[in-house]
Amino acid sequence: MGNSSQTSVSEPHIDVDELIHHTELPHTSVSRVLDRFVKGVGDAVSWLWVLLVAIIVVNVTMRYVFSRGYIAFEEIQWHIYSVGWLIGLSYCVQNDSHIRIDIFHERFSARTKAWVDFLGILLLLLPYTLIILIYSPPLIQYSFETGEISDAPGGIPYRWAIKSVMFIAYAVLFVAALSRLSRAWAGITGSGSAAPGQE
Repeated sequence: MGNSSQTSVSEPHIDVDELIHHTELPHTSVSRVLDRFVKGVGDAVSWLWVLLVAIIVVNVTMRYVFSRGYIAFEEIQWHIYSVGWLIGLSYCVQNDSHIRIDIFHERFSARTKAWVDFLGILLLLLPYTLIILIYSPPLIQYSFETGEISDAPGGIPYRWAIKSVMFIAYAVLFVAALSRLSRAWAGITGSGSAAPGQE
């Protein structure tokens, strides 16, 4: 062929952060204190993922190398996963990393977004967490008093311990919700300090 110019077609760059529409809210003195607590709990619990990986490696090695499986190892895996997932809920609320119906939300003004957060937390999230916090202690106490154990042969005992994590996780979630609620109110009223990335 003659002198034909080659056009390079580059794939479009997709920024994941652009796909997630966070609601940027100002910080308050209350949110700074509560967020430090939530972050501290999250940082401590994050080490459980290292333990989980170690247990999985040991379990796989025992099963496929030594042909021996232990139900207790299987159960402790999902127990640890449950702890990480439950505590992770607080991180999602604190960092606004949860799922939204973005086709509507991204078109809202900053103040409307703050109102959506405020009403959603006040009318839905806080009552939900309070229900768990009120009604879970009797279940945990019953599990403890009856010495509830796994139904599986060779399973782990102390079923009350994993049930107690539910109460702890929702208590931390309640704290994260209060922090976010104070930030949403600051967004509505125009008070508070700059949100991250806006300073």
